[in-house]
Amino acid sequence: MGLLAVTVIGVDRPGIIAAVTGALAEVGGNLEDSSMTILGGHFAMSLLVSVDGDEHAVRAALEPVTTLLDLAAFVGTVTVEPDHAGSGTPYVVSVHGADRPGIVSRLMGVIASYGGNVTDLTTRLTGPLYVVVADVDLPADNADALRTALDEAADELGVDVTLRAADPDLL
Repeated sequence: MGLLAVTVIGVDRPGIIAAVTGALAEVGGNLEDSSMTILGGHFAMSLLVSVDGDEHAVRAALEPVTTLLDLAAFVGTVTVEPDHAGSGTPYVVSVHGADRPGIVSRLMGVIASYGGNVTDLTTRLTGPLYVVVADVDLPADNADALRTALDEAADELGVDVTLRAADPDLL
């Protein structure tokens, strides 16, 4: 059984999830991991699918759906990684402030420089307010130093940032 990455994007409308996952189920595809959201009126989904067939069979199964719903799709083989569960401590970084270019790049660069691995990231622009929420795995004993560095970067950017331990019951 192989593991495939499937990414689909198109103008949002009801039924996309049912149609795409139905086509995958018809070729024996099993969703192992997924992320689905609406971005600026477009529905976007990224899936890891285990399937007995190859990427050509999956593309062929998706083709009628993507044509009918005017969706763009990518299918590619993925190498199975050893257990990729975070080896660090889970934290949540929240950012709020006026929208401007470079907020995500600057703050995620600070997190990376302290060995943090971003495992999930969401941004939203609501009127003039820009909001970022990131799940981050941090190496042990880096939280205080990272908090200080994030505060300094946030001051430069004119945004508010918080770093808090993630609630393990919600993970």
